[in-house]
Amino acid sequence: MQIAQLPPKSSTRPRLPDGIRIYAISDIHGCARLLEQMFRVIDADVAHSRPHRAIEVYLGDYIDRGPDSALTLDLLIDRSRRGNTVFLKGNHEAFLAEVFRDPSRLADWFQVGGRQTLMSYGLTPPPDPRDEEQLALVRELFAAMPPQHREFLKRLRLSFTCGDFFFVHAGVRPGIPLSQQQEADLLWIRDEFLQSKKHFGKYIIHGHTPVRSAEILTNRANIDTGAYATGNLTLLSIQGSSLLAV
Repeated sequence: MQIAQLPPKSSTRPRLPDGIRIYAISDIHGCARLLEQMFRVIDADVAHSRPHRAIEVYLGDYIDRGPDSALTLDLLIDRSRRGNTVFLKGNHEAFLAEVFRDPSRLADWFQVGGRQTLMSYGLTPPPDPRDEEQLALVRELFAAMPPQHREFLKRLRLSFTCGDFFFVHAGVRPGIPLSQQQEADLLWIRDEFLQSKKHFGKYIIHGHTPVRSAEILTNRANIDTGAYATGNLTLLSIQGSSLLAV
């Protein structure tokens, strides 16, 4: 458990509105069992702290790499029916949408964990599918995905703002107002954002770039701890100006 320490000057510390508690998770990558564990942590904390309003914010990359992408979407959809949830788009969801538009991208998708997603839907892709096999696999995947999965992926948001916090998958481009950020940066940016010491207008909560443990800086917090490789899925709890990473 990691208690985050933000800048000591109260005037510079980002805050949520009174009575709101946010739970944020990023880069689940098909690790459904770890997600279920985090649900239990959230439920226990809500029962104990009884916030006026609890909001769960999921920062994208629900699929690929890990073993249970289909089950992960099932769990998230079920979760959405029982509380206040916000689901953001990650670059892996964007990549899947691109594969549906252009099946020739299938081999590229396999390089970032797409094969595991296909297998989670009961498909068995060949090691090096030919062009006609790529088209067939993409069609089979589309048919195998329940309509509610496709609708869930279609409705993902690019960002979410609450109080002084801005939630996004990858980050933002420095020097550009948050309202004018481009989708490609919100889903894919790394170095320009990660190396920036600037204040971005709000405090950024993001994932996308794996770190050993939650990284809490003066202008941003990275909560992607590489769950599919490390077995560590991080939950960030925010209330007032305090952050707690579990």
